[in-house]
Amino acid sequence: MNGAGRLSRVAAEYLRCGYYTNEDYNTIIIMEIILIVIGIILTIIGIIGAIVPVLPGPPFNYLALWLLYIARGGSVLSLRLLIIMGVLTAAVTAVDYILPLAGARVYGASKQGMWGAALGMVIGIFFLPPLGLIAGALVGAVIGEIIAGKKGGQAIRTGMATLAGNVIAIMFKLALSVVMAYYFFVNLV
Repeated sequence: MNGAGRLSRVAAEYLRCGYYTNEDYNTIIIMEIILIVIGIILTIIGIIGAIVPVLPGPPFNYLALWLLYIARGGSVLSLRLLIIMGVLTAAVTAVDYILPLAGARVYGASKQGMWGAALGMVIGIFFLPPLGLIAGALVGAVIGEIIAGKKGGQAIRTGMATLAGNVIAIMFKLALSVVMAYYFFVNLV
């Protein structure tokens, strides 16, 4: 850290003026390190969460940026950047829910087809990463549509639409998560 963070700079000044003891200063340095380590963990989880449908990737990355802002201050990340990333995070999170549903609804997907796609993605990522994500979504959607009573061709067409919506949403989430991870790690150093 070498006193580069906002918390440690303020603490060093207070220590110099006699407001803080060495113990107070060390506590603040440790708090800054803890915030940064939690931010690193959230950034990694965020990138994984952009791909794995169970975890909300971009919100984790956004939270990591806030932790870095708290630890290092406005000289590292601007409040303007945080607001822009917050708006983008909200937009991508909304797109993540809307896009697959919209694509599936255009082709008349059932709830079973959409649930099958989501379940197939989760199962597929564990058996054949990363291709299992795509194949699992397709197979899950088709099985879900067949369970809903659709014939083979219609089930495959609906499965493909659900898959396309999911893949596009994942690409948006992953792109934003990678951008936020970039800002986190570049400004960490």
